[in-house]
Amino acid sequence: MRLLHTSDWHLGQTLHNFDRTYEHQCFLDWLLDTIVEQDADALLVAGDVFDNANPSAASQRQLYRFLQQARARKPQLDIVIIAGNHDSAGRLEAPGPLLEAHGTRVVGHVTRGADGEIDLERLLVPLSGKDGAVAAWCVAIPFLRPGDVPRDVPRDPPPEGADDDAFDAYLAGTALLYQRAHALARMRAAPGQPIVAMGHCHMMGGEPSQDSERRIVIGGSEALPSSLFAPDVAYAALGHLHLAQRVGRQEHLRYSGSPLPLSFAEVGYRHQVLRVDLDGAGPAVIEALPVPRAVALLRVPPAPAPLPDVLAALADLDLPDDLPAHAWPYLEVRVLLDGPEPGLRAQVEAALEGKPVRLAKIEPTRRVTTTAGIEPALSLDQLAQLQPDDIFRRLWQQRFGADAPDDQLAAFAELLLPQDGERGDGAREAA
Repeated sequence: MRLLHTSDWHLGQTLHNFDRTYEHQCFLDWLLDTIVEQDADALLVAGDVFDNANPSAASQRQLYRFLQQARARKPQLDIVIIAGNHDSAGRLEAPGPLLEAHGTRVVGHVTRGADGEIDLERLLVPLSGKDGAVAAWCVAIPFLRPGDVPRDVPRDPPPEGADDDAFDAYLAGTALLYQRAHALARMRAAPGQPIVAMGHCHMMGGEPSQDSERRIVIGGSEALPSSLFAPDVAYAALGHLHLAQRVGRQEHLRYSGSPLPLSFAEVGYRHQVLRVDLDGAGPAVIEALPVPRAVALLRVPPAPAPLPDVLAALADLDLPDDLPAHAWPYLEVRVLLDGPEPGLRAQVEAALEGKPVRLAKIEPTRRVTTTAGIEPALSLDQLAQLQPDDIFRRLWQQRFGADAPDDQLAAFAELLLPQDGERGDGAREAA
């Protein structure tokens, strides 16, 4: 059978306050055509469908219209969606009964029965082949918060001399959940039926995209080991990291990456969807399908340069003038400054007067000189790149003269995680 693996759509995302509805729609239209052209049996969407936990009505309509059109154009298509750390699990799952009637299964969160045990059955999704019979099983595990993992994690005594506090209950619980879900899938699978895993997490060795990903730190663990996946998993469809990549150099453990560039750091990167062919217990055959870029991203100049050189490069920009305004390229201007430049934006805008381009960002880089024994102050662009937990660590170090303890970092990390219907801004206020 043939799967298409995609993730991190981030519907509703804006790029420096520019609306991206047009770009997302271009991608979804391309994906519809690709599902038909590739004769896919299933579509796996590995989390972060929306850019935030409270998506706009327009973003939700965009998703549901796509799901309806996909089913209409490919009636036998199975669609499996899991929630990511940007999604509201409850909001994503709310229309579940209606979506299941049309071939879409949404797994937003882990649920427990009256006895407190995790309902593993709802994490298993049968995938049908072209004859309508079950051809594979999908273990669909959404982004896991600390309360989602098993509570009965076996804990071996630490080795002699080791710190007893080093035990990471979240990491151990996550591994146990994957193990139990896979064991149930293996029980359900008939001979020759492969098992596919889905997860939204940061795996060890994964390369993040600069400026566009929200770090996940829970219980002191920022990344999870590839040993989460049993050796007989035919393919693992992962979400969260925006650059397509293998995990631990293993061909069958993959991030598909985001279909759109989510920051200017991805200006030269080719985004993709992964086609995965499964044939019984044999190895998965994987091919990248490049996603066309509907709107160009420009960095002028390619590296920071003095202002006169930058203004000359902007004046020489040769851009097509037949594009509608919503398809004009986004522009990041990179300037190397020796000191304050109060009229910088006005000069850049004057150089761009009449050009069909959207000025998204001016990135100033300043030459910094330091005095021995004095720590240099952070520049505005350096401050903009700090994550809330970075600020927390710095403040703790300033106030107490030592590194923040792991339990405090873990507690602060929980504040960063948005709950259903919330935006998770408590950490910023705390910082």
